[in-house]
Amino acid sequence: MTLSTTATLSGYQPPHTEFTPITIDSFKAYDIRGELGVNLNEDIAYRIGRAFGQILFQRYHAADANEDMTNLQPAIVIGSDIRHSSEQLKQATIAGIIDAGVDVIDLGMTGTEEVYFATTHYHALGGIEVTASHNPINYNGLKLVKEHSKPISADDGLAEIQQLAESGQFTANANKGKLQVLTDKSAYINHVMSFVDTDKLKPLKLVINSGNGSAGPVVDLLIDKLAQAGAPIEVIKLHHEPDGSFPNGIPNPMIIANRDATQQTVIENKADLGIAFDGDFDRCFLFDESGEFIDGSYVVGMLAQAFLNKYPGESIVYDPRVLYNTEAVIETHAGKAVISKSGHSFIKQVMRESGAVYGGEMSAHHYFRDFCYCDSGMIPWLLTIELLSITGKTLSELVTGCIQAYPSSGELNFRLTTHDAPTIISAIEEKFSGEKPAKSTLDGLSLDFGEWRFNLRASNTEPLIRLNIEARGDENLLATKTQDIQQWLAGQGAVPA
Repeated sequence: MTLSTTATLSGYQPPHTEFTPITIDSFKAYDIRGELGVNLNEDIAYRIGRAFGQILFQRYHAADANEDMTNLQPAIVIGSDIRHSSEQLKQATIAGIIDAGVDVIDLGMTGTEEVYFATTHYHALGGIEVTASHNPINYNGLKLVKEHSKPISADDGLAEIQQLAESGQFTANANKGKLQVLTDKSAYINHVMSFVDTDKLKPLKLVINSGNGSAGPVVDLLIDKLAQAGAPIEVIKLHHEPDGSFPNGIPNPMIIANRDATQQTVIENKADLGIAFDGDFDRCFLFDESGEFIDGSYVVGMLAQAFLNKYPGESIVYDPRVLYNTEAVIETHAGKAVISKSGHSFIKQVMRESGAVYGGEMSAHHYFRDFCYCDSGMIPWLLTIELLSITGKTLSELVTGCIQAYPSSGELNFRLTTHDAPTIISAIEEKFSGEKPAKSTLDGLSLDFGEWRFNLRASNTEPLIRLNIEARGDENLLATKTQDIQQWLAGQGAVPA
């Protein structure tokens, strides 16, 4: 694919002077996220784009014939969410990539998974989504992937990009990259639809809450595809129009108050299923026919079972925060259980290494081998309506037994006022040392006492520690242990967030 100049940059004018070193503290463990005007602006986005383009271009030209880059094109795909600041940041990032001598494919307004798909589909060197997902309106960020939609983390390329962006020691290029705008979503939509058999779908009524984020246009295209296939699916759209001012609040269904609209609409319309997304729709949240929010860990178990029914003996990847139910499902259905540190870059790497067909996190991220080993917010709800149709069961019937067998606290967040996270994690390990629990430090600290367990870890993106507790069929035990640990944390200066 040879790109021609079919579009021109608008708005941002890249600097043409010498770059002085700066500090960019918006780089996180596996993405870039910052407060607008504080540690993220158009000039920083330009530097990041230029550093990203330069490093990928150098790797491309240095690659041996045996490396997995020989069939790639010297281009980077980019998209942006609906936030008012995203388009300007995207234009600045594009300017940096073009000045690095790399072509750009602008996908327009997208969700993160569209960038993942397009990076592989267009055989690009990498991809960027400009998004702050569920963060406050005065934040934004960039999510980066390299060839074949592989993740980039601080330990695997992100630190190098940060160092070059901060130093400003860019290579001068006489030849600028070219810009092409390709906003057609047909290939992506067709691929997402390939995950379900539309002939098996039964009459269902859905409530889909796009949260005024970037999901609405994709939901419309998927609904059209379902209708064209004759699938008897009725959809009630909620907060559907993309609106960067987020008139109904930042789309983040992890916040309990943000679930009310979806729950009430399900109840009022006697719907079979409620679906909600975050801003860049890389996470999918489900509500049953009574409007009850289904914790993400039980959705992981449900989808793991669905995949193992289709692909017996395959590997399933999951994170250590909540695992009793997922491990039981995998064992019952003769799958291979593969645990991974939480976080998309870690899950994707472990999936690639194990060849896992599916991976899931309790945070509502779901990953698929046949979707470039990446996470998608659209595929899970399509798989769920297929599962409801095939089984003839309601969503509550599919998950209630699992919830009763393995009750969990849900993720509890605490802000630290006295001690730092390592100090508190070390102290709680000492507190329980006399009980000799099974210990894992794969991701924070996990202690398993046989009939109950907990995981305590520091957030990768916020100044918080996160607690998850689960038990084996004993809600009273769960409640008691949750209260005990919360009280202990309060004594350590950790207050509920």
